[in-house]
Amino acid sequence: MKITAVKSFVAPSGHFFVKVETDAGIYGLGEGGLKRRARAMAEVVRWFEEALIGEDPFRIEHLWQVMFRGGFFPGGVVQSASVSAVDIALWDIKGKALGVPVYELLGGRTRDKVVCYPHTGGRTPADLVDNCRRAQDAGWRFLRWSINDPLSGGGGGSRLEPARGVHDGVSKVRAVREALGDEIEILIDVHTRLDPPASIQFCKGVEQYRPFFIEDPLRSENISSLRLVRQQTSVPLAIGEQFDSKWTFREAIEDDLMDYCRVDVCIAGGLTEARKIAAMCETHYIHLAPHNPLGPVSTAACLHLCLASPLVGVQELPRAPMSSFTEAFPVQSPFADGYLLVPDAPGLGVEFVEEALESEAPAPTPPHGLMRDDGSYGNW
Repeated sequence: MKITAVKSFVAPSGHFFVKVETDAGIYGLGEGGLKRRARAMAEVVRWFEEALIGEDPFRIEHLWQVMFRGGFFPGGVVQSASVSAVDIALWDIKGKALGVPVYELLGGRTRDKVVCYPHTGGRTPADLVDNCRRAQDAGWRFLRWSINDPLSGGGGGSRLEPARGVHDGVSKVRAVREALGDEIEILIDVHTRLDPPASIQFCKGVEQYRPFFIEDPLRSENISSLRLVRQQTSVPLAIGEQFDSKWTFREAIEDDLMDYCRVDVCIAGGLTEARKIAAMCETHYIHLAPHNPLGPVSTAACLHLCLASPLVGVQELPRAPMSSFTEAFPVQSPFADGYLLVPDAPGLGVEFVEEALESEAPAPTPPHGLMRDDGSYGNW
C-alpha cells in the first residue's frame, strides 16, 4: 500500500483536518490543533506532501521523523501541529487496513470507558451554579470553567485584572462546592492568565474546596516558574496543552511539576508522540487529561490514547459527539452519560464526507488577549 494524496481542509470555523489517501482505497483522518493558524498548517502539510507521496503508510514512526526533522531547523508548534494531523491519519489507515480499532495498535484497552468534562461558565456565582447543576443533571461528573473577568462580572469588556480575577475565582469555586456537594469534581482553567503571586494566591484560596486540578496556572514559556507555585500549594496541577513535543514536556515531568498531563494529540506530534509522552508520565505517576477543544477527529484520537493508557484522569470534551460537524463526519465517537465509550470500528471509528465540509479561509481575527485596567496586554 502506498500514499497517493494528502489533502488539507480548513473549515470556516478554523478547524483543520487532513485526509491521507492510499492506492488501496483506504483513507485516514487527522486534525491539527491550531485553529487560528489553520492556513499555516495547510501550507506545512503541502510541504510534507512531496516526501509522503509513494511512501508506505504503515511506516508511521519513520514518516514522523521525516516530517519532524526534514527541515533541519526546528519548526515549532505550527510544524508539530501539522505533523500531528498527518500522524493521526496514518494510525487511522493502519487500523482500517488491519481491521482493528487504533487502541488495539497502542497495546489494547486498559479501561471500558473514558470519563469526560464539558465547558461551563457563568457571569456570577449564581449563574455558574445554575449552569453546573444543569450539567450535573445531564450526567457529567466533572465540571470545568475558566478564571476570566469577562465571564465573572469583572466588567470592562475583554479584561482580566488579576486581583479581581482571584477573588471572583475563589468565590465561584466556593459557590459550586457548597451548592453541588462533594460528589462533583471541579476543574479550573487559569488559561496561563496569572503571574506566580496571583496564581499562588488563587490556588491557596481554593485548596479547602478540593478542586480536581488547576489547569495552566502560569504562562508556559518558563517551566521553572511552576516550582514557585508547586512549593506553596497542595492543589493538583494540570499542565501542557501548549507543549509541542516530548522535549517541551520533559522538565515538567522529570521535576514532578504537574499531576495531570494536558497533552494535545493534535499539537504535540500526534499519537506517535503522545504515547511516548504518556510513557514518560507513567514513570512519575502523572495521569493523562488530554486537551481536546477541537473537532470529532481530535476527540477520537484522544479517546484511543486514553483507552490504551494505564493512567488517565479525565478527558476534555466541550461538545458531545454528534453535536457538531454531523454532515461532514456522520459517524463519530460513541458517548453516553459523561463518558466516551469504546468504539469497535477499525481505525479511529470516524467517517468523513469530504463534499460536506466547506473549505474556505476563516474570517481574519485580530490578536486575541485580555487587557489590564492600565491598558497592558495579557494572555487570553
